[in-house]
Amino acid sequence: MDLGIKGNTAIVTASSSGLGKASASALLKEGVNVVINGRNEEKLLNTAHELREIGGGEVFAVKGDLTKKEDIKELVEKTYQKFERIDHLVTSAGGPPVASFEETEDDDWYFAFDLLVMSVVRLVRESLDYLRRDGGGTIVNITSRSVKEAIDGLLLSNSVRMSVVGLMKTLSRELAPEIRANAILPGSHETNRIKNIIESQLERGEFDNYDKALDFRSKNIPFKRLGKPEELGDLVAFLSSGKSSYINGTAVVIDGGGSRSNL
Repeated sequence: MDLGIKGNTAIVTASSSGLGKASASALLKEGVNVVINGRNEEKLLNTAHELREIGGGEVFAVKGDLTKKEDIKELVEKTYQKFERIDHLVTSAGGPPVASFEETEDDDWYFAFDLLVMSVVRLVRESLDYLRRDGGGTIVNITSRSVKEAIDGLLLSNSVRMSVVGLMKTLSRELAPEIRANAILPGSHETNRIKNIIESQLERGEFDNYDKALDFRSKNIPFKRLGKPEELGDLVAFLSSGKSSYINGTAVVIDGGGSRSNL
């Protein structure tokens, strides 16, 4: 299906790996020019090289830390200087550290809020005027299923990511009809982060092999498997396109039915 977004420009944050990278890949396949972002320059440039092999749109890499407002400002400015338009903003960020309530200090809370919430606030603020041009644009916030159903061990994610969905819902009303805003709430996907966690479990002797560890993680998912990053990427591309033109202010769970939440 041609989503009709060829020639558009998108910023995708935290896109040197994982779900951000998969989102960038899906947009590129639709002919979108994509600006990718990450803190590790070498990793970012390697990802840019990989993505260019896909073809479609053009890839432009901008190094930056999402907890630093000056880096966010530079990311948006460089994007506009390069492509002279910004049509889509896809926000993604790595998860905060795993810790219990008693282990968590004030600085951990402030860091999580800066990483997960203020990064989105600043990205939208800096991109807003550009997104309004050329007929309007889209915002897609990749958060986590934890905003609907608290996940054991993810105190900071459970608590802080809910603010992103509240922000998205508010923006969907304040910025319409020029700009649509939606959120994606992923469950477990087989990213490198998950693979590294499983490798650590294997080293500790918690499982006999990778497949058994993967089966354990998938046991409560009706499809009996984790998500594929490209499946989430396809959803990002769809929500960024005119094919989803009446979807606004919605938080879409993508977890294979693993959540037990009714809403």
